[in-house]
Amino acid sequence: MSRFTVYNHIVTDEKYAKINKDNIDLMDDWIEYLQSIDRAPQTLHAYRNDLKVFFTWNLEFNGNKFFPDLTKREVAKFQNHALNTWGWSSNRIRRVKSTLSSLSNYIRDILDDEPEFENYKPIIRKIANPAKEVVREKTILSDEQVELLLNTLVERKEYEAACAVAVLAFSGMRHAELLQMKVEYFNDDHFVYDSMWKTDKVRAKGFGKNGKQINKFILYSAKPYLDLWLKERERLGIESEWLFVTVSVDKETKQRTYHQRRDVSSWIQMMEDILGVDAYCHMFRHYTCTRLHRLNLPAHVIQEFFAWSSAEMLSIYNDLTAEDEFGKYFDRDGVKEVKQGSLTDA
Repeated sequence: MSRFTVYNHIVTDEKYAKINKDNIDLMDDWIEYLQSIDRAPQTLHAYRNDLKVFFTWNLEFNGNKFFPDLTKREVAKFQNHALNTWGWSSNRIRRVKSTLSSLSNYIRDILDDEPEFENYKPIIRKIANPAKEVVREKTILSDEQVELLLNTLVERKEYEAACAVAVLAFSGMRHAELLQMKVEYFNDDHFVYDSMWKTDKVRAKGFGKNGKQINKFILYSAKPYLDLWLKERERLGIESEWLFVTVSVDKETKQRTYHQRRDVSSWIQMMEDILGVDAYCHMFRHYTCTRLHRLNLPAHVIQEFFAWSSAEMLSIYNDLTAEDEFGKYFDRDGVKEVKQGSLTDA
């Protein structure tokens, strides 16, 4: 099963046109304010979608009430409807309520000098959330599974997908970072420490429209699959700065134009078909971190490899338990001397 969240088709153009105009204006004002403090476009898009869904429920089941006039009982009714009628997970309910809470804080903190809102008090957080649950099981990849995945994609001549999997598996980068990869990042000028490529700064997860700007490292083990895709690009006549691309064809001239790829759902489906497990890009982040731990790299080296600001992230993404590693350190004679690995081994 794919790791994509299922969204109900709740909002339609017809329903949206009937939503209380005051609520639409309030949403637009808030989004405009967030733009002024440099919130990321992806965040604003998510906020707007959440509010459209809530305002549609408010239209159909709560008299199209103005948001600041909501009562705690009405918020609880929305939560009950989302959980038991729409079948939302507790995680999704928590996320939408977080959006509603942020809008409430905007009214309290920014609009408080307007008579209409001077006595407003946020109420969203007063409604207890449903019990948190693990909706999806974490997929832990073995070296054998990654090798099977890469070999099968190559056998099928899915060279672009194989290259993408290799880059993910030997860098641990996020989905959004993967799609920012450029061909030039894999030239000799970007090859460092005789073991990996170091990209120019790319946008990583973080606040602001530019996010957190970091360099990504891709281990040399990705090279065979990179070479196959670059050779295939040459055969197809693909001219694009972006490593992973989509194509559009002019209906009249039949000219092909290549664009930066924005979606990897077809690759995810391939992974699931080959491995028979729930697949998603983030599983490779765990795989890479665990692989580096297994090689006995120092914690500070792994932290720098991922550009993590906190060492706490190492324990989150390392899927090895202490017991898993007992064999490294103990034998019949007691404690063994363990050789420290290097990134050239990865």
